[in-house]
Amino acid sequence: QVQLVESGGGLVQPGGSLRLSCVASGSNFRLYAMDWYRQTPGKQRVWVAGVHTSGATNYVDSVKGRFTISRSNAKNTVSLQMNSLKPEDRAVYYCHARDPYSKNDYWGQGTQVTVSS
Repeated sequence: QVQLVESGGGLVQPGGSLRLSCVASGSNFRLYAMDWYRQTPGKQRVWVAGVHTSGATNYVDSVKGRFTISRSNAKNTVSLQMNSLKPEDRAVYYCHARDPYSKNDYWGQGTQVTVSS
């Protein structure tokens, strides 16, 4: 069982920045591909960014050039640096991990990001 705990959400003005962090429990963090998803009320959770065990990263088109995902295997942490935030980035952001062996999916509790003037 893996526990994921997110932090770093909050209220920011358009054009501002936030940094989300997710700390994972356990000793196998380096084996997990890590992702960030987001969800707005009444809509499905959607994938935002991912970082492979190799460090390779991918992003949904709407955040390319503005968001940066990174991981620290030494700290069992994945982060999402969000710059040039827009009102449409407002959502609850969730950290996700997939165990490559059991194929189990793990989710954090979510952290709210609000972009408003």
